[in-house]
Amino acid sequence: MSANPFDTYYKDQEKPEAADLAGEEALIKSTKELLSKATPSLEFCTLSVDESINRLNTNKDTGLQSAEEAEHRRKEYGPNEITVEDDESLWKKFLSNFVEDRLILLLIGSAVVSAVMGNLDDAVSITLAIVIVVSVGFVQEYRSEKSLEALNKLVPAECHLVRGGQEAHVLASVLVPGDIVCFRIGDRIPADLRITEAFDLSIDESNLTGENEPVHKVTSAIAKDSYNYDASGIVPISDRTNIAYMGTLVKEGHGKGVVVGTATNTSFGAVFEMMSSIEKPKTPLQLAMDKLGKDLSLFSFIVIGFICLIGVIQGRSWLEMFQISVSLAVAAIPEGLPIIVTVTLALGVLRMAKRKAIVRRLPSVETLGSVNVICSDKTGTLTSNHMTVCKIWCLGSMANKLNVLDLEKNKGTSFKNYLTDDVRATLAVSNICNNASFSQEHAKYLGNPTDIALIEQLSRFELQDIRGQVKKIQEIPFNSKRKFMVTEVIDQNGSHALYIKGAFEKILDFSTAFMNEKGKSEKLTEAQRNTIIECANSLASEGLRTLAFAKVELKNGEPLEKLLRRWSRT
Repeated sequence: MSANPFDTYYKDQEKPEAADLAGEEALIKSTKELLSKATPSLEFCTLSVDESINRLNTNKDTGLQSAEEAEHRRKEYGPNEITVEDDESLWKKFLSNFVEDRLILLLIGSAVVSAVMGNLDDAVSITLAIVIVVSVGFVQEYRSEKSLEALNKLVPAECHLVRGGQEAHVLASVLVPGDIVCFRIGDRIPADLRITEAFDLSIDESNLTGENEPVHKVTSAIAKDSYNYDASGIVPISDRTNIAYMGTLVKEGHGKGVVVGTATNTSFGAVFEMMSSIEKPKTPLQLAMDKLGKDLSLFSFIVIGFICLIGVIQGRSWLEMFQISVSLAVAAIPEGLPIIVTVTLALGVLRMAKRKAIVRRLPSVETLGSVNVICSDKTGTLTSNHMTVCKIWCLGSMANKLNVLDLEKNKGTSFKNYLTDDVRATLAVSNICNNASFSQEHAKYLGNPTDIALIEQLSRFELQDIRGQVKKIQEIPFNSKRKFMVTEVIDQNGSHALYIKGAFEKILDFSTAFMNEKGKSEKLTEAQRNTIIECANSLASEGLRTLAFAKVELKNGEPLEKLLRRWSRT
């Protein structure tokens, strides 16, 4: 006998049968069909704003003109809601657990036979084992299935709707194709929208695409001809820059859009349908237990028949031999095995739950334990999809490139004692040259992820937001060509200054001095430039995004535009 009861199963898996391969191919095909589902956004992203408005028979300024038209469309397309279809009642789900496992069926048969033969102790113990195993598995799966409903939290309950020329705050479920929706920073998109107006608009699509960088949105149509290289002719979701997807989050700016898809006719709805339709293939453990149950059943019948035959040959009665053989067969059934397996798996689930990992099915724990390589999405799965400041380096107080202030080493502690003058000045620039704003409604900062990370770090140094203490004159936003952002202010001391943040190589090019740890300005030498470059490259090699900060005192009245032209040439 093999030392591992599952050896036979694993050997069988080395050469998968044709039926298994066919099943896998069918699953892959089904998944591809769901992922490439032609939602309305695929068509509307290639149409201009006016073409989209005409196609939906609406008005981009006033929306649908009548409640009757909206009601007609609601009847045609249904409410804008994504619900988990669950036609099977709880008691049916519970009872189905008794018939899905062959070993459980064998134990049920053993309990019935034991009761008929008067062995009530055996019947009760076996029945108790069955109830424990089935109940634990059912409760765990029921609780974890509820996690699927958490996707609905990504769909906002309310939105700003323009209908009949009037803007109102309404339930998102009333939206229909052709409605006009307004959105601003901090809002979640309530349906798939063709964007009709966009003002510095960036949307976080990480919960749909996995990309943590907010996507800059525009109103112009996408040329479908540029995607002819793909046999399907499908414009990828991430390239539909004029579409705002249901469940995504507005990070910057504001805009308007016309509803083109609701509920399951959205890209988010297609993903939800895919998750809901995934079948539950049996795990290696379940297959091994099924095989064990099948083998034990066959063994029991052989034992019963063999012993009955010997007894009859010896002249004993059929009834007597049947009772003896059944007793032996029942005794050979390991009624404790399902309990041991279930309890072991449940303990594994509890350990994983403490680390906030949800296991939907108990047998999956054994399968996961056999995994050697995991291919996983990063954003929001391995990371929290929230940017934070990890390290700070200043040339003045940290001349050695290895002497970096690591904010990750002592999380939850104050770094006030590390506030040298140059560190304080760096934090001040990151504070003033920042557009993140605190939302009382959402109880958190909203805006660009980098700006949010910079503003949140102030509390770790016991500092306050000082933007209300300065007078902002103008701002030059960051762009991919300029690679830096400038905020012109009159600060607390009444001095006219520029606060700058951006790519370190760009800022270093037009920098001539640095601040030492006592807050004094010193001329920047070539050796110190090299030290800055080495430190920035070292941080970048750790996978960190590096930013540089600078301040310019405008004492001679030199206009900002002239400075920008000069810096742009460097």
